[in-house]
Amino acid sequence: MNTDELQKILAKVKSGELSEPAAAEAIKNLSYEDIGYARIDHGRAERQGFPEVIFGQGKTPDQICGIFEKLIERSPNVLITRTTAEVFGQIRNIFTDAEWHESAKMIRVIRDTTDLGMGEISICTAGTSDIPVAEEAALTCEAMGNRVQRIWDAGVAGIHRILGERHRLQNSRVVIVAAGMEGALPSVVGGLVAVPVIALPTSIGYGASFNGLAALLGMLNSCASNVTVVNIDNGFGAGFAASLINRKP
Repeated sequence: MNTDELQKILAKVKSGELSEPAAAEAIKNLSYEDIGYARIDHGRAERQGFPEVIFGQGKTPDQICGIFEKLIERSPNVLITRTTAEVFGQIRNIFTDAEWHESAKMIRVIRDTTDLGMGEISICTAGTSDIPVAEEAALTCEAMGNRVQRIWDAGVAGIHRILGERHRLQNSRVVIVAAGMEGALPSVVGGLVAVPVIALPTSIGYGASFNGLAALLGMLNSCASNVTVVNIDNGFGAGFAASLINRKP
């Protein structure tokens, strides 16, 4: 439960601005708000460090907008992942400062730009085709108060490309590495740096890559001890985990 919001409600009751029944209803909604098709978790930022994120895939535009309206009332920064330009058009009618990021298929609202990170997060891709998933991670990291540097198209087919970025990688606090095909790049990066490496398998590749399964298994079998792995195409999850690792005490 959000203690700041609770204190505000109690102060309004004390001043007579809010009746006791209205205060009871408001307190009930501090943990989550039931709007029929969704139970909006208003306490997630206090528990986990960032407000609930709207996963757009499978939801109707009206459902997404309904959830967004409730979240934007209490959360300074809101993300909608796996969504469409059509939904963005409706969201702009609710909040005009919303941003549309075509590559990541993400809608983002950022009103709090406080730097919460201890250092920079580097995000690199094996190929240009991996950028949409990596960009989802990058946008998530930025929304969670981090400085991000992007290193695109530095895969093992031209190993000199990632070796040329050693200085930037070694000065990062966390590195996210997105790769499809055989998923080799995170192991290479893991051998170059003394920080956590989050391996992000993508569904890019020919038939035997099995839509990212080959990359996932390759990353899980990495011989680099600092490599951990998120699910296939889960840029948001990689960005969220990296942000918590990088967060100031």
